[in-house]
Amino acid sequence: MEELFVKKPIPQAYFQLALPVVFGMLASMIYNLADTFFVAQTQNTDLVAGVALCTPLFSFMLAVGDIFGLGGSALMSRLLGQKDTGTSQRVSSFCAYAGLATSIVVTILLLVFETPILHLFGATNETYRYAAQFYRIMAWGALFIIFSLVPSNMIRTEGLATQSMIATIAGTVLTIILDPIFIFPLHGGAAGAALATITGYALTDMILIYFVKTRCQVNSVDWHQVKISHALIKGILVIGIPASITNLMQSFGVALLNNYLAHYGTTQIAAIGIANKIYMVVMLLMVGFAFGVQPLVGYNFGAKAFPRLKKIIYFDLFVEMGLALVLASILMLAAPLLVSWFMPQAAIVKAGSLLLRSLLSTTPFIGAILVFTTVFQSTGQALGAFIMAIARQGIVFLIVIVLANQLFGYLGVVLAQPIADLITFMIGLAIYQFKFKPLLTI
Repeated sequence: MEELFVKKPIPQAYFQLALPVVFGMLASMIYNLADTFFVAQTQNTDLVAGVALCTPLFSFMLAVGDIFGLGGSALMSRLLGQKDTGTSQRVSSFCAYAGLATSIVVTILLLVFETPILHLFGATNETYRYAAQFYRIMAWGALFIIFSLVPSNMIRTEGLATQSMIATIAGTVLTIILDPIFIFPLHGGAAGAALATITGYALTDMILIYFVKTRCQVNSVDWHQVKISHALIKGILVIGIPASITNLMQSFGVALLNNYLAHYGTTQIAAIGIANKIYMVVMLLMVGFAFGVQPLVGYNFGAKAFPRLKKIIYFDLFVEMGLALVLASILMLAAPLLVSWFMPQAAIVKAGSLLLRSLLSTTPFIGAILVFTTVFQSTGQALGAFIMAIARQGIVFLIVIVLANQLFGYLGVVLAQPIADLITFMIGLAIYQFKFKPLLTI
């Protein structure tokens, strides 16, 4: 473990840890595109919009899983850097069972409050039926989605990024196979798409548990090691909750944008659903690199290897921003063609292309935001992580979209997210300079 995290050249260690996560994200990206494609083949705009409206639900489940997945793995990385394997093992067991218990509570709440939640997402009389079909299946399967975030993140703290990738890809492949079967021959429609997703996550969970029990030396699902101190629980939550809020704010941001676009017609909702799926090509790759390198950052911070940590952060910024610039440029040029592959209706192609290009315009800055966010999480900087969590698609986005809509109408809504991205980048840079510049000049 020390050979990988401390001694190996930074580019080699970086890509060894990050690439499996990126490949796992690529698999998720292919699923997202395939799922949207299959749903769009129904040529039912209301159904496509209904499924798109439930995008925040999936983000919410990922957010809940992040509390113990990212919070626990960040703490474990620092503990392993300090050579405290015993405590790391107990942390992993606690997070596994805490994730299971939380997912049960979430399922109950989602089912009880279905109607107000769907209206919050922007469901209308035309889209509610389809959104509800998708929502209910996802709610019942919340356990599989939420739990998967815990072992998939935590086994990477031992350098087992490849095993995490294998589990993710296996579940994704199964989902892609089942998606068209459940939607068309079995006439499942929106519910079929959701059932395929849940089944894929169930397979991912089984494979992850297998790797924890057979390949991990530190990670555990032993019930007898689940008890940890209040200080350790606090250490998990002060990072896990901001990490969770990041995804919750993504749900909030998507729901807010959907609500504003809904005033301009169902076509806009279908268009943003397609644009978001294509946009995720860049976002998932950037998230893969950012999250993949987290154990490397946390371990070196815990080991107080500050000169190496500084080089890791700079290399991470170079990869994230460079990758974003190249991919965003390509997708912006091909926007009309890409949108037309999903739904070749002229109005949707026009609206989807504008929305997609707007979202892509600031992706290099989002790359830097991801680096700042994951560095704050990995090093236990709770306040910095919290500020970044509530900024980009939360408080900053809310203020920007309200003002932009009042001043510029539809165009203001379209440009709200890029403006919020730029403001959040400046906030993150200021916090990073304040928190880490003195430390990393040692």
